[in-house]
Amino acid sequence: MTMVRPGESPAERPRAAVMEDVAELAGVSAMTVSRVLNAPEKVRPETRERVLAAVRELDYRPNSAARMLVTGRSGVLGVVCFDTTLYGPASTLFGVEQAARDSDYLVSIASLPVLDRRWIGRGVDRLRSQSVDGVIVVAPHESAAEGVRQLPAGLPVVVVGGGGDVPVPVVAVDQVAGAARATRHLLSLGHRTVWHVAGPPNWVDSRGRLSGWRSVLEAEGRVVPEPLVGDWTASSGYELGRRLAADGGVTAVFVANDHMAMGVLRALREAGRRVPEDVSVAGFDDVPEAAYFWPPLTTVRQDFGELGRQAFRLLLHRIADRDVGPARLVEPELVVRESTAAAPPSSA
Repeated sequence: MTMVRPGESPAERPRAAVMEDVAELAGVSAMTVSRVLNAPEKVRPETRERVLAAVRELDYRPNSAARMLVTGRSGVLGVVCFDTTLYGPASTLFGVEQAARDSDYLVSIASLPVLDRRWIGRGVDRLRSQSVDGVIVVAPHESAAEGVRQLPAGLPVVVVGGGGDVPVPVVAVDQVAGAARATRHLLSLGHRTVWHVAGPPNWVDSRGRLSGWRSVLEAEGRVVPEPLVGDWTASSGYELGRRLAADGGVTAVFVANDHMAMGVLRALREAGRRVPEDVSVAGFDDVPEAAYFWPPLTTVRQDFGELGRQAFRLLLHRIADRDVGPARLVEPELVVRESTAAAPPSSA
């Protein structure tokens, strides 16, 4: 209920602008205003600018229900996501939101405790009840594939970070290429081989990074050490780093994310193993703190802004019923800092 200010009669309250007010101020018809707001490419530039100026002056806010009647679309996209406490999923969600905001779309988020068939179905049902035009599923976990497969056939869906068996278009960072670049970088410094601290095996990103690391070592004919498996946290990196520090043959480590790498760095330092003089360490993600680790961390940067833009554009194509192909990959970048250096002479 609208409140009346003290001393103000209902008749004195400012009335919210309606489409007819915009039309009168711009000197056009209400239908032309509707076209500018819903299909601007069909209106002459000078007319479009005049209408938009009137919209700004009157602070006009289009009615979303009326817009949906005209265009058949709500202007709202749904995002299903999981574990946004982790840097990768949180940054992916931010990238999608930013891309949508830049194109005047609203985003409704369904954050799930588990990415499985039941929870994904619940999340999508909740978003569909809000009349979203389409859904982006941020699915870094392999259990999401079954949930995506059972979604309604007529719903435009794009997956970010899903595995190869997801039956809808996928946008992902090329995890294999990023891990391969980090591994080649360490070998180029003269290290005989590279140890690996992997992420959880049921994460798509973890499997891609493991594959990229292993493929380079095998192609170069190097020894492939048994990977150590962590859970993405600094504490797991620390515990696994203590095991690596106890092995004097370890001179280079590729860690599957920067938070685990932070734990590895501490474990090496406590054991008296100098980084990078004795052991080189590379991570993955390029979290904002990575440049301020000691030493600053060599890592693989993921362009989450581009990931969000690609996912958003792909979903718009799906909504328009255009053929978009099965997958699009965003290339990562190796960022070299002071945590990697030439192999110690004794190991060369």
